[in-house]
Amino acid sequence: MKIKIGQPGTQEEMLNKDKARLSAIHKAIGHVRTSYTANGKLPYYFDANGQYEKKETLLNYNYMPSKQEWIDNHWGAAYADMPATPLWEFGYGLSYTTFEYKNLKVSPAVSKAGGEVTVSCDVMNSGNRKGSEVAQLYIRDEISSVTRPVRELKGFEKVTLEPGEKKMVTFTLNREHLAFYNRSMEFVTKPGIFQVMVGSSSDDIRLKGQFEIAE
Repeated sequence: MKIKIGQPGTQEEMLNKDKARLSAIHKAIGHVRTSYTANGKLPYYFDANGQYEKKETLLNYNYMPSKQEWIDNHWGAAYADMPATPLWEFGYGLSYTTFEYKNLKVSPAVSKAGGEVTVSCDVMNSGNRKGSEVAQLYIRDEISSVTRPVRELKGFEKVTLEPGEKKMVTFTLNREHLAFYNRSMEFVTKPGIFQVMVGSSSDDIRLKGQFEIAE
């Protein structure tokens, strides 16, 4: 069975037609599951069933707020031939176990431009198998002199956990993570509120917080 990675829109059709073959393959390699922990994450969106030119608005996870408005209040319910949501979102991945995210901490709550902000949380293996998870940190600049994306990936960390085991993951944000190019093409950091989002993918956000960059 071949999977055409160059055409992500074909994936849903392939899966619907080849469920029997996929089931047989799954059974044939079932013994591998005893020693292998799936933990890959997608570095892009897979659209649901079609052509790039029709779904290009969903192929980027870091789109602008104006697009979010259209998704939520205009054509968000569906296209004529497919859902408005991706088949698999940026950062998506499967595992043979499950993970819980808890105890988000953002410190300091207020920082100066050029300072550092630490974001941490606990990731726990809540299933009954050993597994690896890639925790992902996204931020959003709430108010800016130029339009900023609804989310931007700023860090990720892979942890391998036994059943019931818990580990803290920590991210450090500095000027390079928060700065942007203004209208004069200067790389600057401006005062304002930044939203923090930690989760298993760009659409599977488990924890939210915020911090402020002061004058």
